Amino acid sequence: MTLPSHLQFTGRHAFQRGTIPLPSSRLMTEIHPSEQQGIFIPKIVSKPLKPGYGIKIGIFAGIHGDEEAGTLATQELIRWAAEKPEELHDYELHFYPICNPTGLALGTRHSHSGLDLNREFWFGSTEPEIVYLESELRREKYDGIVSLHSDDTSDGCYGFVSGDLLSEHLLEPALQAASEFLPRNEAPIIDGFLASRGIIKEGYLGILSAPPEQRPRALEIVFETPALAPMPQQVKATVAAVKRILAEYRELQAYAANL
Repeated sequence: MTLPSHLQFTGRHAFQRGTIPLPSSRLMTEIHPSEQQGIFIPKIVSKPLKPGYGIKIGIFAGIHGDEEAGTLATQELIRWAAEKPEELHDYELHFYPICNPTGLALGTRHSHSGLDLNREFWFGSTEPEIVYLESELRREKYDGIVSLHSDDTSDGCYGFVSGDLLSEHLLEPALQAASEFLPRNEAPIIDGFLASRGIIKEGYLGILSAPPEQRPRALEIVFETPALAPMPQQVKATVAAVKRILAEYRELQAYAANL
């Protein structure tokens, strides 16, 4: 696929530890076939139609290598951004579809080093993937961060919210949108945390998040699909949830500007 002018493909080799080939995927084969070998963290940026104007959102997937739904959903979102830029005219979206390339290659939650990378952020980790992603998070200063996951212990979609107080007001409609494809997890305790209709306001330490010192704080949402559900339904639910988050955030920003 030839990228339109408003999309930019970038990324970085976080490290070279042997020659573990990445699995074939539409994203990697269509956008940059030469990066099939080695450890590479791709990044695709969708620029707003009006240069210099846009709400900057980072969308991260694949920090756990065995959670494919988020990576596939991110590919669909990149395609949407490529084909319908007018629907994202006021957004600058940064897509990171594969944050844990060695875990994806091995089909494991952990990276090649045996670590859960989603417990390593902002603790001085020297893992190359974390060093690279932290540098991205510090440099870009995202207005919002959306992390995509799958949970093999859940029978429905749910999510974590933190940062900006708007987060929970965006996750609720996102779960509604996802429910067209997969049910919501209504359990009072999910993944060991108190939950209210699929919304959790606590969370694990060390997860992918904005820098602790960033002000104003970024909106942060972690969206989870039930990993044992059919993959096409997980992908559709995730895409629907992210699109709703973006639509609702746009409306809230417009409302705040008119106050």
